[in-house]
Amino acid sequence: MDWSVQQIAKLAGTTGRTLRHYDDIGLLRPSRTGNNGYRYYGQESLVRLQRILLLRELGLGLPAIAEVLGNEADAEHALGRHLAWLLQEQDRLGRQIASVRHTIEALQTGGKIMADEMFDGFDHTKYQEEVQQRWGKDAYAKSDTWWRGMGAEEKAAWTEQSRQLGADWAAAAESGVPADSAQAQDLARRHVEWLRGIPGTPAASPAAGGTPAAPPAAGGPAGGKNGAGPDIKGYVTGLGEMYVADPRFAANYGGADGAAFVRDALKIYAETEL
Repeated sequence: MDWSVQQIAKLAGTTGRTLRHYDDIGLLRPSRTGNNGYRYYGQESLVRLQRILLLRELGLGLPAIAEVLGNEADAEHALGRHLAWLLQEQDRLGRQIASVRHTIEALQTGGKIMADEMFDGFDHTKYQEEVQQRWGKDAYAKSDTWWRGMGAEEKAAWTEQSRQLGADWAAAAESGVPADSAQAQDLARRHVEWLRGIPGTPAASPAAGGTPAAPPAAGGPAGGKNGAGPDIKGYVTGLGEMYVADPRFAANYGGADGAAFVRDALKIYAETEL
């Protein structure tokens, strides 16, 4: 069985124009073209379209999606990994919804706000295994202690600071300013200052608690693996590359294009200021 452009556009919540554009750039070819010139899509094309839409939701641009699809030819394996991530996100969002509901109820009734309920779903523990595998158990333990040691107001302030920094990066990228502009370099300075306050980065100041590895939710890995000495310049440059390579990070900066802008600005800042 196959489906027409109009049928697939309706089912997928997209447009026929978009599907035709995907065909024109080689991202999604129809399974066949009828004698009347109409495009028709079979099962293999539908699976590919599902993967495209999933990657779009992560903020990836079309060139990046084409690269991902080209590198991951096994659709079943790739979708399996994406499903695992979606299930993790489902659990995290469910806990966030519950925590926000608790806060609203407390505000409406004048009840006591419980910090351990307010931030359920906002912590970085879902990255524990990944951080421990990459940078060791001690690295995770130190960064985890830092986060859990903050009070509710401190956590809220840090979360808002992180969100605002990401939003400012995305806005600057969208505006089209160059990476070496004063605006972009001021953002790079703010970014490095933000990293200095996070235990787990080579950029961390002594007051922040040394240089254990920060969890992905906080901003990235430490510079030297397994306790190597910090290389702040290399760390900041490498972090920018990771923002582009990992969709989880790119989503914080408006997608792949925004992450590339952050990477370029951080590289310039690192080379001139660090």
